[in-house]
Amino acid sequence: MSTTKDFNVDQVLSELTLKEKVALLSLHDSWHLTEIPRLSIPAIRLSDGPNGVRGTTFYNGVKSACFSCGTGLGSTWDTELLEKAGHLMSIEARHKGVHCILGPTCNIQRSPLGGRGFESFSEDPYLSGMAAASIVKGIQSGGVAATIKHFVCNDFEDQRNSVNAIVSERALREVNMSQIPRN
Repeated sequence: MSTTKDFNVDQVLSELTLKEKVALLSLHDSWHLTEIPRLSIPAIRLSDGPNGVRGTTFYNGVKSACFSCGTGLGSTWDTELLEKAGHLMSIEARHKGVHCILGPTCNIQRSPLGGRGFESFSEDPYLSGMAAASIVKGIQSGGVAATIKHFVCNDFEDQRNSVNAIVSERALREVNMSQIPRN
């Protein structure tokens, strides 16, 4: 695999061992996926990014542009503006060597007490989906991957990794999952 033009996903997948496939889904450290040098697969660099591209450190890192919080961006209802914001995030990501932005957050704001409410776009599934799709489109237009996060039943932060969210299938489909970008 010498160039992107020669890259064949099916061929690479067939050459990966099970251990290597699992490794590609695992973190090498907090901000890098594991590389597979044997197949020239680089370590993909991630960065937190709901309000801007943090970089690869939690504290005292490279300064970042801070975009308006998700609620502020969503309240504009301006898909062109949101796409431009996403594109600006991709430019900053490329300058920091980031391949994938962990964002936007597109959880539905069901409670003002939600720990991720400020990162989310709205309590309205249509607006949240429209906003998330626009941000993602902007990020990807700059050659950077975007990964939506905190998107289903993430209503509070306390014990979020072990909480049992009890929700009807109807509410799950009509409210909690209807915002997931479809374009």
